[in-house]
Amino acid sequence: MSLKISKSFFACLVIVLAAFGSINAQTDDEVQLATAKAVLYFQAGNYVEAIPYFETVLKANPNEPKVHFLYGFCLVAKSKQVSDTAEAKQLSAKALEQFKSAKQLGLDDPSNDALIQILSGAPSAGGSHNYSENEQAEKAMNDGESLFAQSKYDEAVKLFEKALALDPKLYQAATSGGDCFTARGDWANAEKWYQKAIAIDPNRETAYRYSATPFMKQKKYDLARDRYVEALITEPYSQMSPRGISQWAEITGSKLGHPVVDVPEFTFDEKGKAIPKVALNANDASASPWLAYLATRESWKKDTFAKTFPNEKEYRHTLKEECEALRAAVKAAQEQKSPNKQFELLAGLDKDGVLEAFVLMAKADEGIADDHADYLKNNRPKLRQYVLSYVITK
Repeated sequence: MSLKISKSFFACLVIVLAAFGSINAQTDDEVQLATAKAVLYFQAGNYVEAIPYFETVLKANPNEPKVHFLYGFCLVAKSKQVSDTAEAKQLSAKALEQFKSAKQLGLDDPSNDALIQILSGAPSAGGSHNYSENEQAEKAMNDGESLFAQSKYDEAVKLFEKALALDPKLYQAATSGGDCFTARGDWANAEKWYQKAIAIDPNRETAYRYSATPFMKQKKYDLARDRYVEALITEPYSQMSPRGISQWAEITGSKLGHPVVDVPEFTFDEKGKAIPKVALNANDASASPWLAYLATRESWKKDTFAKTFPNEKEYRHTLKEECEALRAAVKAAQEQKSPNKQFELLAGLDKDGVLEAFVLMAKADEGIADDHADYLKNNRPKLRQYVLSYVITK
């Protein structure tokens, strides 16, 4: 959820919360402590940690609309972090109740209104659609999501099936159908529905991540891992895709981490020369190979990019450029017999055919990220190999 809370809104809330200790049935100490904790965690962006404290504050004063709103906001944040899709939807439904209560109690705030609209699946004021341009499919989806929120899974899945029949490319219908069977503990049918979503769009991470949940429930951790890996390599720059594999690692006692390669920071001056943030000593074999890296980057900035990508009007840092520069550094390190083990690591990545995958997954900036979709299309196995061989460790 990208909505932000205004400073004036939050300042007003703090004043309201500060008064709770003296006007409610709970002890002053309990409410004051909960108030302090709720404010502290919310201000720090630790929304999940704030939930139990907001519950205490809300119990102390159930008629304060701003508390309902922020409590709901925290519930939405938690719904984005849990791997169990049924639990996530239940949290969203609970959040929706809080936002509606806030409005009924007099809160007039665009963020609250927007969240009600998003979570209720209602069409926007402009008449746009949340799910499908097909009106019947859109209605079936909205009705199905409403039934799901009420735990009426048998009825909901029929509507998701109807929506998918009306709009065969409706990805959300397939994932929601899978969610229904996951909530019921019907793992086989959940898998069938998630596979429908993957077939509709293999370049979205959601169905891979959702489909891991049944395997986690059955303690089939290797199968769950494979789905989480697919989610991660499919959309490595999203906030959601890393969460599943992180939870898997925590449960299985595995460790996650990209290989450490300290590429020197630098800037280009007005003439296109690469100026390192920390000077590199040409006589230091541990660091001097990076000079070859910088020289390659300079060449790309000056003319290689324009020759390689004639259809792009402005220079950007590309996957090809970064890998060529890293290879230049490795070659220089080998010639100079550098003692720096990071160059050996880069050489190993290259030998295994996953240097590009490493750059895309661990070293991507905005320019490099633009090359991910094309690389994924033709090299998914290499991205998968990189994560399984280099990122996941016991």
